[in-house]
Amino acid sequence: MSIFSDNIVFLRGQKNLSQHKLAEELILTRSRYVSYEYGAAEPPIEVLIRISKYFNISIDLLVTVDIRKFPLEEMVNLPGNKILLPVVVDPEGNNYIEIVPQKASMGYLKGYSDPEFIESLQKMQLPFLKNGKYRAFLADGDSMPPFADQSIIIGEYVETLEDLKTNKEYIFVTKEGITYKTFLKRTKKSIMVSADNSLYEPYNIALEDIAEIWRYVRGILPQDYKPHTLPDETNLKHLVEEAKRSISNLESSILKLNH
Repeated sequence: MSIFSDNIVFLRGQKNLSQHKLAEELILTRSRYVSYEYGAAEPPIEVLIRISKYFNISIDLLVTVDIRKFPLEEMVNLPGNKILLPVVVDPEGNNYIEIVPQKASMGYLKGYSDPEFIESLQKMQLPFLKNGKYRAFLADGDSMPPFADQSIIIGEYVETLEDLKTNKEYIFVTKEGITYKTFLKRTKKSIMVSADNSLYEPYNIALEDIAEIWRYVRGILPQDYKPHTLPDETNLKHLVEEAKRSISNLESSILKLNH
């Protein structure tokens, strides 16, 4: 058994997958996959890349580090554990800002580390955003409140969880999709985030579900955007509470009448 063999056996166990199921996920026959677990064969580079992307762990760590010695939630912080971030540049070597439509979010979740997919996205450049790697996400409908439909939300790539700042806004790319939220705190297995609207309770995102994080830096509103006149948030929350009390009182009255 090699370090690689031990690692994939361990990772498969963490996901509670059978050899047959994992082989299917990796588009391999069961016998071919089993040969890697038993150390009877070495996978070609294209299979290593597939396994690396599936577990979100770099090839370097898969073949050189016994990851059983480290908590999986801290794996993102180990030296060298960085999934390649494709970058598209112009002829002068300046980075483009790729634009990810919300309708393409599921495709992005599968292709965010695929240079060909990133190359296929629409691009733009902003002269005041040069240092760092930026990507833009297009809001569709009410997909990224409080940004209006067709707003462009630009984020700077966040390399490690330690770079997250409390009460700052980020674009989180997760298994569930792409969302704009405020970071509150981190635990061993998740991060807590909140929406701008205080009517919604904060919630947790599991670390294993996070594909990418982008720090919000700019928002570009659509040309014909007009701010909606909404009730003050505090008053709106008060109205909701009043409605709840009214419903509760009505239910109590009905119960009394029935008795």
